[in-house]
Amino acid sequence: MTTDVNDLVLIYLDNKPLSYARIEAIEPDIKPEWYQVRLLLLQLPLSIATWILRSAYINGAEFTMGGKQMRLEKVVAPEMPDLREKEDPETKRSETDSHENIADQKPKIISLKDFKKK
Repeated sequence: MTTDVNDLVLIYLDNKPLSYARIEAIEPDIKPEWYQVRLLLLQLPLSIATWILRSAYINGAEFTMGGKQMRLEKVVAPEMPDLREKEDPETKRSETDSHENIADQKPKIISLKDFKKK
């Protein structure tokens, strides 16, 4: 699984999760086969770091930084449950008879700018 710009990664330090980050940019470094990887560290306060890594390191291979074992792991969001799945047709039929089918409704979009004080 390749990691690319805008992907979320979990940073491991000595095989322990340390922080989440979003990859902001991956640009070639002056050294062949190395890349400058700009990370937005998702911690308080937010900060940006640029690490010089090989593509294998960007994609999850272990490396060392300052003598410490490091690793990036791409974060994959869990699948959203399908609201249209039918557990039991009889139960589903009785639910739709008495209530509107929520899965078929379009979500209402609420603009936050309407809440701004004028």
